Amino acid sequence: MREFIYGRNPVFETLRAGRRDCFQLYLRDGVKEDDRIRKILRLCKEKKIPVRSVPKQKLAQIGRLPAKTNTQGILLEASGYPYMNLVDIMMNAKDSGEPPFILILDTLQDPQNLGSLIRTSEIIGVHGVIIPTHRAAGVMPSVVNASSGATEHSLVCQMNLARAIEMLHDDEVWVIGLEGGEAAQPVSKVRLDGAVALVVGSEGTGLRRLVRDSCDVLMSLPMRGKTQSLNAAVAGSVSLYFAWQARNFSEK
Repeated sequence: MREFIYGRNPVFETLRAGRRDCFQLYLRDGVKEDDRIRKILRLCKEKKIPVRSVPKQKLAQIGRLPAKTNTQGILLEASGYPYMNLVDIMMNAKDSGEPPFILILDTLQDPQNLGSLIRTSEIIGVHGVIIPTHRAAGVMPSVVNASSGATEHSLVCQMNLARAIEMLHDDEVWVIGLEGGEAAQPVSKVRLDGAVALVVGSEGTGLRRLVRDSCDVLMSLPMRGKTQSLNAAVAGSVSLYFAWQARNFSEK
């Protein structure tokens, strides 16, 4: 399956990561050649990827994108996203010499939220991200764009979450569900410095019951305002940074 990556950073990171087959680059007629465009063109030359100039109005049409999509004047035709499996993620942790640090996303629907969380996880060194096979957003071009290309450097696995958590338990990974209910413990009382998998629920309903019941502990974030909750991407990102701080990654 082929798809079209759009946006200068996502296209650059896709080419730089080299995990996909890339077939053709489309540039808008008259696009300004800034430093990022020059680097993209250099990579295309090195990888022998054809470059074609097209009128502005044709970019969205070629990429089968909504007319108002901001492509930043660039499209890359590439193979579909290369999903990994849980074994790959665990091997990534082992090779790093660190206890596993995993993000599990329970049926997130919004590509922007998914992309934002993958971007945060990649920045702070999460070893892999697990998403459900069904009823959730996958790594589509809009997610690549929302992540600013971080998806291309991340190990993302699609699988049944209950099975994934069972396998993580077998590897002695502590599974922590992000939850705002009364059963949740404050983040200050939850250990985040060992082998952990942080589970973030969907935007509307939070964690599904089976996933919630599979967690070793539920964790809540402190709040002092009048609103009831944080956006899923914000709550997940804040929690990831708490875990990063606990693991002393900032000292490396």
